[in-house]
Amino acid sequence: MSVTKTPCVEFPGSEESSEEVTEVVCLESDLQDGQMMEVEVGRQTVLLARTEGKYSAIGNQCTHYGAPLSQGVLSGHRLYCPWHGSCFNVLTGDVEEFPGMDCLPCHKVKIQNSKVYVSINKKTLGKEKRIKNMGAAVPGVNHTIMLLGGGAASLSCAEILRQEHFGGRIIIVTKDDLLPYDKTRLSKVMNVESDSIVLRKSEFFHQYDIEVWLRKEALSVDTDRKSVTFNDGSVHSYDQLLISTGCRAKGLDVPGRKLKNVMMLETPEDARRIHSACVGANVVVVGTSFVGMEVASYLIDKAIGITVIGSSELPYQNTLGREIGKVTMMMLSEKGVKFHMNDNVMEVRGVKGEVNEVVLKSGKVIPTDVLIVGIGSYPNSQFLQGSKVKMDSKNFVLVDKFMRTNVPDVFCGGDLAIFPLVMAKNHLVNIGHWQMAQAHGRIAALNMMNNATELASVPFYWTVLLGKTIRYAGHGEGYTEIAIKGTFEEQKFLVLYIKEDVVIAAASLNYDPAVSAVAERLVTGRVITKKEAQSDDLSWLQLS
Repeated sequence: MSVTKTPCVEFPGSEESSEEVTEVVCLESDLQDGQMMEVEVGRQTVLLARTEGKYSAIGNQCTHYGAPLSQGVLSGHRLYCPWHGSCFNVLTGDVEEFPGMDCLPCHKVKIQNSKVYVSINKKTLGKEKRIKNMGAAVPGVNHTIMLLGGGAASLSCAEILRQEHFGGRIIIVTKDDLLPYDKTRLSKVMNVESDSIVLRKSEFFHQYDIEVWLRKEALSVDTDRKSVTFNDGSVHSYDQLLISTGCRAKGLDVPGRKLKNVMMLETPEDARRIHSACVGANVVVVGTSFVGMEVASYLIDKAIGITVIGSSELPYQNTLGREIGKVTMMMLSEKGVKFHMNDNVMEVRGVKGEVNEVVLKSGKVIPTDVLIVGIGSYPNSQFLQGSKVKMDSKNFVLVDKFMRTNVPDVFCGGDLAIFPLVMAKNHLVNIGHWQMAQAHGRIAALNMMNNATELASVPFYWTVLLGKTIRYAGHGEGYTEIAIKGTFEEQKFLVLYIKEDVVIAAASLNYDPAVSAVAERLVTGRVITKKEAQSDDLSWLQLS
């Protein structure tokens, strides 16, 4: 993310002001260039860093999920969170890469008599987040930007527009009945209360003049007239448009698929319904990628029996690879989860309209009270049929590095977009991950404002099984070999995926901040060679 740099400046020695808490935190010689340490000021933990001879002090908790940034990766002025790859500028505290949305508080630093002093304004004591300076609507500016879809891309687009002081009208339109929320939580904490996952409260949208239209769905787009027709019969005009309507879950195409208790996970309401239906029940989960495996993991101490059906030989086979597939299958098997791999559901049977058996291609019949389907998704692009917006053969929307479609003033982002990935030599990809959708929204916003900016983010995502997080960065498609650090048996490992003698992706478990270190190298374009990946020298990974 581009930032306006307003560094924490060193200031001449003076008496502590009544508005500030000032403490000596270390000697000037305690930190070398490129080093950082946790210090305490006014009972608040602060991260002190030294870059290019200059000290700076910022909040130590990542604004995403609160990870300790002192355990992250510092590269120049950029600090990467050890958990999910958020990146912050250590001089300004500004967020430079998602999934973190908020900036860090930034504190004053002074050097006096070889001692380092940090001052915190008493008004910000205890605050670990800071919203970047944002404008609001300006009277008389009639330009309207409409954002279709209530997910990560639309929200980040709206916020960046206001940060860039766009003064026109911003409208987010969503079919959900909830303000934009953290969808990554749904398969991890299924009894979630909607209020707890909303990313911004209604006051935020009011304060910055961002309209959110709930329970409203686009039926068609007329790019000549610059208008959108909605399911309530209304037609609304736009000057610029972001299409980020995401994807919907793919259902089973077999007899009995409409029986009661055949469920899919798309909304917080779905998550709560699945949670309550599965407590004390026999459950079958179809699908062994991220949603299926996370749901099975979540239900282990709630359902009385869990069976997972997978069409491949191992879970995650096409994404994380066979080795991690074996480990994850073993982790869940040890907790009593049964797996039927290389198999498919052929029929769902029921009694009195409610599911009670699943018939597999292999002939096996599995009794069940609840059937959860997590077998992929379809793009929500049906409303674009007949429009001039260009799509590929699978109905994903084609965009360039600026998130522009083939139609002027129409942009697309998130799970719906197929886009050129810089780190993959601009190969066109579709990547349905939260952080990448946020990055799309940001790039769309900047280019809507005629601030020509290309997408350069490296994909970063994570999955949680049995309370343990597997992290992944890069784009491993077409990898031919792997280098492994640690051991799968001890569930502490780093896998480096190699193609044409360079590392193109990494995945880890209990090996922080290695994946963030790989992401930093990939985003800066510094090649990680096969030789480096296979070496026993791991100093470049900045392991804590």
